[in-house]
Amino acid sequence: MSLPTPQSLIATLGCLLIVVALVKPLGAVMARIYAGESPFLRRIERWCLRPLGVDSDHEQTWIAYATSLLLFNGAGFLLLYALQRLQHVLPGNPQELGPVAPDSAFNTAVSFVTNTNWQGYAGETTMSLLVQMAGLGVQNFLSAATGMAVFAAIVRGLARTSSKTIGSFWVDAFRSTAFILLPLSLVFALALAADGVVQT
Repeated sequence: MSLPTPQSLIATLGCLLIVVALVKPLGAVMARIYAGESPFLRRIERWCLRPLGVDSDHEQTWIAYATSLLLFNGAGFLLLYALQRLQHVLPGNPQELGPVAPDSAFNTAVSFVTNTNWQGYAGETTMSLLVQMAGLGVQNFLSAATGMAVFAAIVRGLARTSSKTIGSFWVDAFRSTAFILLPLSLVFALALAADGVVQT
């Protein structure tokens, strides 16, 4: 076993320092987002969620929250599994790839919905562009948003000792995706592009 190089130690220490430095400011912004403190973001939220029948002021009990989470992840699993199995008849398949094998499609769908993203296949030689974009790419955001929503609910549950509600899963998942993950991904994408990361 070789010892870490000075460069790898410096890189690791630098990464840890950046994470520690961002905890307080990013945590404060996230807390305000989950508390719904911005009138501007609340208007966007209501405008987006109202057509789906979600009232952003209505909170759920932990049972309703957990049920919503399971339904959401179950629908995500079924959609991702179907996209893989039907990719040969769907658009966005310029390589004319056949359907993904049932066991591989099941494994991939479970792994991406649970945010483990384990890949037991060879990227572009197995998945069509549509599956990678509308299936795997979307699940990369939604599975992370689900985990963030659950964490927000746990924090509320610990802070509200006398309340029977812990927020709304649909609102928390929307806030995680639209107001935290998408803006952060834009910032990181611009940083990577500015650094010259290959964009193919």
